[in-house]
Amino acid sequence: QVHLVESGGGLVQAGGSLRLSCAASGRTVSAYAMGWFRQAPGKEREFVAVIRWGAPNYADSVKGRVTISRDNAKNTVYLQMNSLKPEDTAVYYCAADDRPGWVASRDPGRYDYWGQGTQVTVSA
Repeated sequence: QVHLVESGGGLVQAGGSLRLSCAASGRTVSAYAMGWFRQAPGKEREFVAVIRWGAPNYADSVKGRVTISRDNAKNTVYLQMNSLKPEDTAVYYCAADDRPGWVASRDPGRYDYWGQGTQVTVSA
């Protein structure tokens, strides 16, 4: 089992920055695909970013403003968000896909482990 705990959310003005953290425990996640997703009220959960092998992958809506990274020594994944917009307001979730291989999916259905989420609110 993998246990994921997100932190770093909060209230920020438009144009501001936040860094979200996802601390994993139970297993080493260095070989896993680690994704960030978000869900706004009344909307479906959507892909934000994923990292595994090679270059990270980003949703078009955040590309150029968001950077996903991982610190394998700390078993932690980060999401640096800059130039935040009100439409970035959502609960942000970290997720892990532990299936062997090279896939770094945008599909939330592929991820078996999820954190509890952290709220990000961007005011205009």
